[in-house]
Amino acid sequence: MSLFGYTIKELEEKLHKKEMSVSELVDMSFDRINEVEDDVQAFITIDEEHAKSQAKQIDEAGYKKEGLTGLPVGIKDNIVTKDFRTTCASKILENFDSPLYDATVVQKLNDANAVTIGKLNLDEFAMGSTTETSAYKVTRNPWNLDHVPGGSSGGSAAAVAAGEVLFSLGTDTGGSIRQPASFCGIVGMKPTYGLVSRYGLVAMAPSLDQIGPMTQTVEDNARVLEAIVGQDKQDATSIAADIESYTKSLTEDVKGLRIAVPEEYLGAGVSEEVRESVMNALKMFELLGATVDKVSLPHSTYAASTYKMISSAEGSTALGRFDGIRFGVRSENADNMIDMMKNSRGEGFGEEVKRRILLGTHVLSSSNYETYFEKAQKLRTLISKEFETIFSTYDVVIGPTTPTTAFKIGDDSIDPLVKKMSDILVAPVNLAGLPSISVPCGFSEEGLPFGLQIIGNHLTEGTLYRVAHAYERATNHHKKRPMLGGANE
Repeated sequence: MSLFGYTIKELEEKLHKKEMSVSELVDMSFDRINEVEDDVQAFITIDEEHAKSQAKQIDEAGYKKEGLTGLPVGIKDNIVTKDFRTTCASKILENFDSPLYDATVVQKLNDANAVTIGKLNLDEFAMGSTTETSAYKVTRNPWNLDHVPGGSSGGSAAAVAAGEVLFSLGTDTGGSIRQPASFCGIVGMKPTYGLVSRYGLVAMAPSLDQIGPMTQTVEDNARVLEAIVGQDKQDATSIAADIESYTKSLTEDVKGLRIAVPEEYLGAGVSEEVRESVMNALKMFELLGATVDKVSLPHSTYAASTYKMISSAEGSTALGRFDGIRFGVRSENADNMIDMMKNSRGEGFGEEVKRRILLGTHVLSSSNYETYFEKAQKLRTLISKEFETIFSTYDVVIGPTTPTTAFKIGDDSIDPLVKKMSDILVAPVNLAGLPSISVPCGFSEEGLPFGLQIIGNHLTEGTLYRVAHAYERATNHHKKRPMLGGANE
């Protein structure tokens, strides 16, 4: 028996009726990890002893059908966990074994009695889109182990897709929840900026970063988001908003829904298979009573360069604290403090992180600030205003999540048009602080998943869940499972 085929609601019913104990449910998670983890490589750190002890305590206290009690979760390893190793997939934090506090989202999951199974692999400091820049391992796509799971939340996506955990937390700075969700055939939600606290998230680009849930189904995703949202006095960017019950939004009724489809989202770089899957999805929405119109978001074509300037600049600043003194492994190959700091950073950071630090420092230099960083911020404003105009008429924007399916590990021959389109599709959402969800919408001839991206106005997560749920219930894409490690039912 595995976690495949079960939703949160179904497992809660089994636990409530005593058809299964929490200990048995957690054992299912570890049995699956033992079966497939050597192939998938989703986890950096696993704490089986603590997870099983927590499960036993819940059973002994008597299972209560509330929160997320007893449900196995994996946490992306750039989210701080008290007394639980947090590495950000970087050598510079390989000795960060006992953080002193839990991130707010982790504390909320603890309050909901979810059971943390372990910490999940990512691109180093979330800088990447393949999970190949991790200092520890290369995570593989459960649908085809020769392919990447996406990134930076590749471990979070792969663990859910492989049935190792019921749900996971990822982070999204420029598509890092939605892109791996698409590549791995699961549901990934990037919430409105500020809806979920970032306290305890090791920052990559603070004005873009957002934590969100990754799950097998839309309903499960809504349940998890309900558990982690809320204003946090320890995060000045978190917002005070009336938090709705997202699961109550799952009515499947999209009659009269107004859908905008940007022509830029189906341009050069999008594969014919992906384009066809999106068009089929739009036809499904029309059958369900929605209206579909083509629109234009011309400034989205600048999203790639705008995102690169802002994220690199903020990243170079955010990573300044990892110097071997305040945070990070200290180099022993130095005779003075300056050399020690240089060597600690040189030895601790990987090549992609160094590249982005150099670019960000260059962008923020006095001679380049106005030319690059300031201009990028102006473009960011234009991108946001374009979305404002669209949402004055339409309820949601729909397009592909990614221009292609997952590419092969180590593939350096990716078409530059595909790389640019990858950012055009996902980065504008982060630049504008909007919510967006990726749901499975088909498979390639090779059997790799596609993702459909549904974007909403600020604080319209309920609408996104309603639209995504209606599509999910009208199709069977989310029911297919990767053939991995024996039984997958």
